[in-house]
Amino acid sequence: MTTKAKNGKPPTIRCAIYTRKSSDEGLRQEFNSLDAQREAAEAYVASQKAEGWTCLPDRYDDGGYTGGNMDRPALQQLLADIEAEKVDCVAVYKVDRISRSLLDFARMMETFDSHQVSFVSVTQHFNTATPMGRLILNILLSFAQFEREIIGERIRDKIAASRQKGKWTGGTPILGYDVDRSNGGPKLVINPAEASRVRQIFDLYLERGALLPVVAELDRRGWRSKVWTTRSGKRRGGLPIDKCGLHGILTNVLYAGKIKHKKEVYAGEHEPIVSEEVFRRVQTQLRQNRNGNGAELRNNHGALLRRLLYCKACGRVMVHTFASRGNKRYRYYTCTNAIKNGRRKCPTASLPAAEIEKAVVDQIRCIGQDPELLAETLQQARCQTEEAISRLTDEQRIIERALARCHAEIRRTATSEPATHSATARIADLTDQVAQSERRLTEMGAQIAELGRDLVTEADVAAAFADFNNVWTALNPREQVRLINLLVHRVEYDAADTSIEVSFYPTGIKGLSAGANGAPTVEDAA
Repeated sequence: MTTKAKNGKPPTIRCAIYTRKSSDEGLRQEFNSLDAQREAAEAYVASQKAEGWTCLPDRYDDGGYTGGNMDRPALQQLLADIEAEKVDCVAVYKVDRISRSLLDFARMMETFDSHQVSFVSVTQHFNTATPMGRLILNILLSFAQFEREIIGERIRDKIAASRQKGKWTGGTPILGYDVDRSNGGPKLVINPAEASRVRQIFDLYLERGALLPVVAELDRRGWRSKVWTTRSGKRRGGLPIDKCGLHGILTNVLYAGKIKHKKEVYAGEHEPIVSEEVFRRVQTQLRQNRNGNGAELRNNHGALLRRLLYCKACGRVMVHTFASRGNKRYRYYTCTNAIKNGRRKCPTASLPAAEIEKAVVDQIRCIGQDPELLAETLQQARCQTEEAISRLTDEQRIIERALARCHAEIRRTATSEPATHSATARIADLTDQVAQSERRLTEMGAQIAELGRDLVTEADVAAAFADFNNVWTALNPREQVRLINLLVHRVEYDAADTSIEVSFYPTGIKGLSAGANGAPTVEDAA
C-alpha cells in the first residue's frame, strides 16, 4: 500500500523492477541483459523521485525463462510480495518482459488492481494508472502475443526444415553419441565406448527376445544411461536402464543413422551405430512381443522352433500357426512373407510343425554319430566365437584411438589455452570420457578372455552330442523348448532342395558338454 504523505511531501511509491531473458545465453557475463534492463528501470524510477518513487532493493530476475507462461520463480516471488502489500508499482523495461500472453497478463492485472499496484513500461511510456495507459498496454500485449506465436511458428518450420536435411536439432544427449558444438550448430558424434555398449544392447535383445532379461543383464554388468553435463555445469543421467529406458534405446531411429520429425523419418547426417538390418530386426521383434504377453506365455503349444525357423529363400522368420479341420487342429510354421504378400511370393509358404521339429531334432541326434557333421558343427561354433572376438578386438582399437585423441586434446587444452571456465569444463568432459573409455576397455578385455575360455573344442562337441538322445528323452516338453532355445541359434529351411541348416550357440554346446557327465537338466545346457 502507498505510504501516506507527511509534511506536504508526496507519498512514497515502492517500485519493484522485474527483468526477464528467454535464454540463459550470456547470463554469466559481468554485465548481462538482465543488468541492462534493471539499469534502465532504475534510471526511470530515479527520474520520478520528485513524485515519491523509490526503488526496492530486492531483485526479481528470471534468466532463461519464457514469457509464454507464468512458471517463473522471480515472477511468483513478485506476485507474493504484491499480495503481502510490499510493492506499490512494478516497472519493466518493455511490456513483453513480464508476459507474452494476454491471458496471463490479464490474471496479473487482476492481482495488481486488487492491491492498488500500478504497472509501468519504462521504454514504452505508459502507466496503467491512466485509461490511456491501459489502452496502450492492451494493444502492445496483443502485438507481443502475436510476435510470440509468429516466432514459435518460425522455430517449428526451421526445426522441420533442418530435420528434413538430416540435422540433429538438439535435445537430451543419448547413449552412444556426444554433442559437438564446435562448428556452430550441434552435431552428433559417436562416443566409441558407449557405441560399443549400444551395439551389444541390440544384440542382447535379439538373442534374449524380451526386454526384462536384457534389463537384468545390463544391471548385472552395471551399465547405466548416458551421463552428460548441462550448460550450467549440472550432471545428469547415469541411472540404471529400466524397461522403459531400454525400449527407448531400441526404438530410437538415431542409432540407425536416421532423424525423425513427427511421423516422418529422414536420413541423418550423423554416423549410424547399428546397421539398418539389425534395427529392422529389433523393431520386428518388438512388434511381435507387443501382440502377446511374453515369450513363455505365447508358446503354450510347445513350438520348438518358435523364433528360430527361417525361410532361406525369403530370409524371413516362419511363425507358428494353426489350421482346423473338424475337431482336429494342425500346427504349421508359415513364412511371414507368404502371410503378408501371398503364398505365391514364397516357395516355402508353410511346413507341418511336427515334421519339421522332428527333422531338426533328428539332425541334432545325428551329429554325434557322424564325424563330418561333428567337424562342421565344431567349425561353425568356433567361427561364431572367433567373429565375436574379432568384433570386440576391432572395437578395442577404435576406443584406443579415441582415447589417444582425448589425451592429446587434454594436453593441448591445458597448455595452449588460458584457464577459462570453458577450457576447464572441456578438460573435465574429456577426463570423464577417458575414464569411461578405460572402463569399457577393461570390460572388453574381460569379455575377450571369457570368449577365449569358452572356445568350443572337438571334445566339447563330441561330449555335447554323444548322449543327446538320452538327455532329450529325459526332459518334459517345456524343458525341451528351453534346451532348444539355449542350444540352437538359427534353423534355415531351403525349399529348393528341402535341406535344413542348423547353427548353434557356442555357449550352449559348451554348457551341454559340461552337463553330459551329470544329471540331464536344462540348467546344465545354460
